[in-house]
Amino acid sequence: QIDDLAEVDYSLNSFPAVFQPFIDLDLKGVVFPAGNATDSPYMAASFTIPDQTDSMLYLAFSEYFFQTSSFAYYTAGAFNTTIAEETCSYFNINTEIFGSIIPEVAKYSVTPYPVMLKLMATEIPIISLEQDSFTVEIQGSMEVLAVLPDSTTQSLFTMNVAANTSISLNVFDQKLMGSLCLNR
Repeated sequence: QIDDLAEVDYSLNSFPAVFQPFIDLDLKGVVFPAGNATDSPYMAASFTIPDQTDSMLYLAFSEYFFQTSSFAYYTAGAFNTTIAEETCSYFNINTEIFGSIIPEVAKYSVTPYPVMLKLMATEIPIISLEQDSFTVEIQGSMEVLAVLPDSTTQSLFTMNVAANTSISLNVFDQKLMGSLCLNR
């Protein structure tokens, strides 16, 4: 079990290949929702690790591993979150801010009310491995709700969001560092 949402099957695909200078372990690496070891909607493609001899251990993760991880966490609802009114109040986000951008909100809400944001992935995020980075494509929606004085909420608007980001990983001073770039 990875956490409360996902589990991983890292069983051997084949017997270990033992050679004089190394041992090759071919592990499955499938992630699935916790308690629900269902078949993945993805097909695993075989890949090889380039021959290298200057390190003691090499690990390789396939695109399939990241795709099944994305599927498992999406199925478990990990990409859905609510940003509470307390957090929005800390950043001074309220109906007045949205009213200055969207005239319909200003007509509806004359008194500034705190807001709550509901973020939800609408499709399984797509993860693609590239030469020196990987790309994550996320499609989702954001619902903005006004928190009224009686603690009920009123939906103001819903907005669809599509984001494409690239993440590059590098090792500096024995630390794994990442850089994030919003492509669109």
